[in-house]
Amino acid sequence: MLSIKKLLQETPLGQSVVIQGWVKTKRVGKNVIFITLRDGSSMQSLQIVANPASFSEELLKEITVGASLSIKGKVVSSQGAHQAKELQATTIVILGLAPVAYPLQPKRHTLAFLRGIQHLRLQTNTFGAIFRIRHMLSYAIHSFFHQRGFYWLHTPIITSMDAEGAGEVFGVISKTRGKDEKRGFFGKEVALTVSGQLAGEAGAMGLGKIYTFGPTFRAENSNTPRHLAEFWMIEPEMAFYTHKENIKLAKDFLCYVVSYLLEHCDGELDFLEKRLLREEKIEQVKESVPLRKRLQDLVNCPMTQITYDQAIEILIETTKLKPKLFKFPVTKWGIDL
Repeated sequence: MLSIKKLLQETPLGQSVVIQGWVKTKRVGKNVIFITLRDGSSMQSLQIVANPASFSEELLKEITVGASLSIKGKVVSSQGAHQAKELQATTIVILGLAPVAYPLQPKRHTLAFLRGIQHLRLQTNTFGAIFRIRHMLSYAIHSFFHQRGFYWLHTPIITSMDAEGAGEVFGVISKTRGKDEKRGFFGKEVALTVSGQLAGEAGAMGLGKIYTFGPTFRAENSNTPRHLAEFWMIEPEMAFYTHKENIKLAKDFLCYVVSYLLEHCDGELDFLEKRLLREEKIEQVKESVPLRKRLQDLVNCPMTQITYDQAIEILIETTKLKPKLFKFPVTKWGIDL
């Protein structure tokens, strides 16, 4: 099946193709119908141009926002400003009808509204962009470590280790017949992992260089934006690495994945940057540094590396100049940072 992304990037004008996707918008004119079709392959949608005289009234009425279509037509040059190609439809088949009260109409929706329709929110530009970026970042993470001779280690998700008290755990309870319910399936207390670190350290002693990249869970009783009950964490473990080598790995890693994102997610970053500017304008927040520039600065600007002693000196001097700047002021060498 041909994707919209491939059609817009590679398919020559004049070629006859079949495209399948969902209706994003529909506009009816006197002698022409414009349908915007999306298939999730990229940020871009495809404009379909159809002559209403070539299709039945019943079919055209059933083409509503959210309906899924299979369309055969010819790729032609677009007269619109937003894309170079469009599809002149010769055949339209409805694969699935949209409900009458389809909630995702062609307008802006708040994130609060989208939380109530989680099964549909991936169909929006915002969530589509975020999840395509997540895919690209995951691919870049694996590529980075693979190129440097690391092995991906799958550490246990259900475990009795709490990784040096890394956080509050979600306990796992099993209802298994013939087992002590208190002790559960494993005969002891187990929980969802808070970190793959300890298993990773053991793995590094066998494989030299490993990294974990999988789901971890934290049960802290916090409902702030800074707390996640579930997230994916990356933990490299390397035998015989020095502290300087460890720091270099972290810096190289950040630059690699962000560079990959800038190279492969152009449309998604443009959309999210414009969305952020709109939100700041609506909320009357002072405009921040644009998203793309922040990412480019991370890659291009040199990362300063200083010792603990230097950091303490800077913080002590800053505290002297601005005594009320820090909630926990640094006053002497030896304090935790």
